[in-house]
Amino acid sequence: MRTAVIGVGYLGRFHAQKYASLPDSRLIGVVDPSETVRNAVGAELGVPAFADYRELLGRVDAVSVVTPTTLHHEITKAFLEAGAHVLVEKPMTVTVAEGEDLVRAAQRAGRVLQVGHLERFNAAVQALQPILTAPRFVESARLAPFKQRGTEVDVVLDLMIHDIDLILSIVRSPVVSVDAIGTSVFSNEIDIANARLRFENGCVANATASRVSLKTERRLRLFQDDAYVSVDLHQKVLTVIRKGAGIGADGMPQVSIDETTYEQGDALKAEIEAFLAAAATGTAPAVSGEDGLAALRTAVSITEQVARSRERFR
Repeated sequence: MRTAVIGVGYLGRFHAQKYASLPDSRLIGVVDPSETVRNAVGAELGVPAFADYRELLGRVDAVSVVTPTTLHHEITKAFLEAGAHVLVEKPMTVTVAEGEDLVRAAQRAGRVLQVGHLERFNAAVQALQPILTAPRFVESARLAPFKQRGTEVDVVLDLMIHDIDLILSIVRSPVVSVDAIGTSVFSNEIDIANARLRFENGCVANATASRVSLKTERRLRLFQDDAYVSVDLHQKVLTVIRKGAGIGADGMPQVSIDETTYEQGDALKAEIEAFLAAAATGTAPAVSGEDGLAALRTAVSITEQVARSRERFR
């Protein structure tokens, strides 16, 4: 399959490396507006480098779009309409209307549109799936030190959207209400935010994201009738705590604790392999355009709620 990567900065370079290494992929080019960046990656992988993505329209079967979010809609739609399958990094677009337009474009073209929610390919997350029954409460925390990269969007679209996608895939019920608050610290956008989501089935989720923390943490906790489950997304540790069968000497119920650490693996490689497999077979991608749109719609709702809450304090 003829492949290309549009945008080969920090993350895009990794995409290009994966495509170059996979047997089902023939990387035919990389695109970036920076001459220095595109030439360096092109030389590293032995492929042509282009300044304008339009030079590859109609010449590729599948592409990754790893540009700033503001360009996702334009570039993704152009490749879909030119007959290519597209893996677009998260968030899929800036606005819900743009996301809806991409979903329609993929449907019209009969092409795969996959959204790059990488945590779906985290080994600990995949091991979590068989354990799930009916979660009652979900809590996520995604904390990171400040970096200039990614600040063209707020922390909800930059970081929290990872956990929004995970939470939606776990709860599998419509969001009926959102309560959120946040503030900017170092950038012109929201740098720290907290959101409480209530679902139609009664589940409640509490999500916190910060890009102004002193440490890195990516953790998911959930409670259901038969277990408390903790997932360290960074270290890939899954802990399941259940009520045991017996009673201890102190009269308290015994507790079983099952902790499993998974190999770090290569989630990006797994994501791209899944994308190429879906493109080759015409099957639904692991994270569809509709999935990406649902996460975006919830993220935008949170951002709007944060904006309203900030107005009240002014």
